[in-house]
Parts: sequence; C-alpha cells; structure tokens
Amino acid sequence: MNLSKSRYCKGIQCPKILWLDENKSDLRDDSVIDQRIFNIGNRVGDLAMRYFGDYAEVSYCDNKSLMIEETKRLLDARVKTICEASFACNGNFCSVDILRVFKNRAEIIEVKSSTAVKEIYYNDMAFQYYVLSSCGLNISKVSIMHIDNSYELQEEGALDIHSLFVIKDCTKEILALQSVVAANIERFRKIAEDDNEPVMDIGAHCYSPYECVYSGYCWRLIPEKSIFSLSGKALRFDKKLNLYQNGIISIEQLLKSNEKLNTSARLQAETLAYNLLPKIDKEAIRSFIGTLDWPLYFLDFETMQEAIPVFKGTRPYMQIPFQFSLHIQKTPGSDLDHIEYLAEEGKDPRRELAQRLCRGIPEKACVIAYNIGFEKSRIKELAGCFNDLSPHLMSIYSNIKDLMKPFQTLAYYSKDLEGSYSIKSVLPALCRDDPELDYNELDLVHNGGEAQIAYSRLMEKDLNCEEKQKIRAALLAYCKLDTLAMVKILEKLQKMCAENS
Repeated sequence: MNLSKSRYCKGIQCPKILWLDENKSDLRDDSVIDQRIFNIGNRVGDLAMRYFGDYAEVSYCDNKSLMIEETKRLLDARVKTICEASFACNGNFCSVDILRVFKNRAEIIEVKSSTAVKEIYYNDMAFQYYVLSSCGLNISKVSIMHIDNSYELQEEGALDIHSLFVIKDCTKEILALQSVVAANIERFRKIAEDDNEPVMDIGAHCYSPYECVYSGYCWRLIPEKSIFSLSGKALRFDKKLNLYQNGIISIEQLLKSNEKLNTSARLQAETLAYNLLPKIDKEAIRSFIGTLDWPLYFLDFETMQEAIPVFKGTRPYMQIPFQFSLHIQKTPGSDLDHIEYLAEEGKDPRRELAQRLCRGIPEKACVIAYNIGFEKSRIKELAGCFNDLSPHLMSIYSNIKDLMKPFQTLAYYSKDLEGSYSIKSVLPALCRDDPELDYNELDLVHNGGEAQIAYSRLMEKDLNCEEKQKIRAALLAYCKLDTLAMVKILEKLQKMCAENS
C-alpha cells in the first residue's frame, strides 16, 4: 500500500481507516464530509501561492510520476517557489503546498485555511519532511501558513495577503516527530495489508480530529437506545466513553448504576428507557408566552463566512448576514404577513439588509428568534457598522425573545427530541407529518451550511440565469421555513396551555 500525506494522517487518527479503505470502501459515508470547508481550503490554497511572488505550479495528475517529473524539471531550472511540488520515495508520496528553494537547501510551507495550528498538522508536515529528506533534499525549515482572523480588509479589492496570513516556524516540532514517522509508516502498511480486519474499539478518534467516514460501520453494534443517545449537553462525550469502557452501554444500565446525572440527562434517560409521555410544564410555558406582546415579528438570518474577506471592514470567517425572513402575526391566531430579503450576490449586503430590517420591524416591537444569541450578535454588529441605523437596530436587539427557552429549560420535553432543543428537532417533534414543515422536502437547501454553499455558488461565473434563479428560490424557501416553523411551534405551545390535563 502506498501512502500519501492525507493517508498518513488518517493512520494517525485511526489505522483501521486505511484497512477499510483497502477492503471495505463501499461502507464509506461521505455525507459527513463538510464540502464547504473543502471549498474554502481550495480558495485559500490558491491565494497563498502568490505570497512569495512569482511561482510555478505542478498541475495535479492521476499519474503521480508525471507530477514528480515536472517537479524535477522545475528544480533543475532553479525555480525559487514551486507550488504542489511532488516527491516519492519507497512508496511514500506527497505534494508540498509551497516549496521555497535556495542554493543548498529548501523550505516546506504547509497552507491551512484554519485560524490556528492543530495537532494533526504537525503529523502532516512531519510526513512531508520525511519524504523530501528521503529524496535527498536538505530541508532547513518547515512552516505552516494559516489565516489571521484579526486581519480587517481596509478597502474592497485591496487585499493584503501578507497581513491575511500568519507563518509559524514548526521546524523544532517536526524534527522531534521524525523518530516515529518511519515506524508509523511500517505499522500502517502492515495493518492495511493484513487479511484480517483490525480490532479497534470506538472512541474519541471516531470524531477527532475529523469525523470518520466509517463511524457508522464501526458503531453498528451500539444499541439504538444507548448512553450515546443522550445529548452532549446532558452528558459529555468523554464521560460517555468512560461509562462505555466500564461496561455501561444501555440506558437501563446507566439508570441502575450509581452514576450521578444532572436533571437533563436523567429526564432524557428515563424518557427513553420507560417510553414516557411528553413532559409539559404548562405554568412555565404560560410564563414564557406571557412575556410576548403582539404583533409578533418572527426573524431568522442566513449568513456567509468567508476565509478571505471581500467587503470593506470585514475579517476572515466573520458572520455576514445576506438574507432574512420575517413572518408577522398581528394578533394571536391571525393570518401571517411575510417579508423577505436576499442580497444580490457579489455586493456587500449589510447596509441594505439593515435598512430592510428597520423598515420591516418597528422600534420596540416584540421580535421572536430561535437561539437568540446568533441573531442578537448579527444585529449588534450591524448597529456598529451604521451609526444612522444604530438606534433602531439596538431597539430590535433589546426586544428579542428566545423561542428556544421553553425547550432549553425543559418546560417541554419528549423522547422525539432525542435530547436536542434545536429547531430542526423541535419542529418535527411537535408538528409531525406536515409536508409544509418538512425540511427534507425542500429543494437544494436543507440547513444553514447548505445555505452558505448555495449563496457562494451564486458568484460562480459559469452559472447561468436559470441556475441562479433556482438557487435563489431554494434559499428563500429555506429561510422562510425557519420563521414559519417558529410560528407553528408557538401555536403548539399555546395549544398545550389551553388543553385540559
């Protein structure tokens, strides 16, 4: 089995991944891969190539020998900066993001789209150092180039890539790892080439540093109702693993043990184990509803997070709202009005969105959001950008009520929530079998991550008008469902309080 730097890092996470890749790749679940992060990484990598000025890039090819030959040609031509420089030795292959070549030495620079250095990155760079050294190169320095999230774009179109990126010298850490690289390579190969599936228990490595595409297969023997069914807010993952390693797996075993459980964990466990009816604290729900004043304005934002800032005054990964949906109910049970906004792609959406928001929501109006920390943060940021709109925006900010509260405080809980109080869990639990309220019935966009990808796609130059209209329609439908969902959830809560026990 040949190893690349990505396969080496898979082996560091869990060598069984390599065996499954070789023997049972049909069991992969690629849905766990975050395509948005992958797309960001490609854009950041392309930009980083320009950091040192003129460069030559080795084009990707399935035939790796052609990439290696092109790298040798560029080295012989004494090109100073080579991107995707490719090398192989004893079946180990790697492409270096940026290779800086000097007279008698070279430097490896690994590019990441993250804002900090993660442990797995050191293993990635250690493998590269090992391969290039084995090929006879004198590697004097190994660095990582990553995003500085404190960088603020001063003018549109005037990106300073030298301020956007931070370069950290990791040579000391990489040299310290060289003593184990060869042994790791040998161990990974033996495991991958063995006829028998390796025996490796589940653990934190199933999700860290990356969620494994085979976790569904490796976790198949864990019962549907187990300690892992409890939410992370009720019982931390490391605590669940500790219980599992001590033979406590089922909910029944947990309840019979001497393990101390907080209120949330006990309620979830007992509801699952004993198939309990929903818990409804009518007084607490009435108390929440009593804080609301009609007309109600149900608000939801969609935002984008770009690693490379494009609008003046923005920073890497800053949440920039590009869309909102607003359902308005003037009196309890009355018909709904709906206002929506979706920015034109490629332009800074913030001022127009803020203006539309102020026109749609009067000052001192009662605004409903779900998990209000997100909406409040975006409104406060907008208020900080536009002084003339700030008083109105901060009035909206001060009058937001959180529809998540009755679920977060366990005033309502049912087994269908599965320990979660996100709107994606609450809506189907309360409004079952209503296709109008089913996110799965939507076209193209089903969650916030997909909304970000879809909005980014609108800026692709090769997208025709028909495709753009389809994406825009999907974005509007998704955001509209988020606010309609809040209306329907509140109606259900009102109905619970009106019913006799």
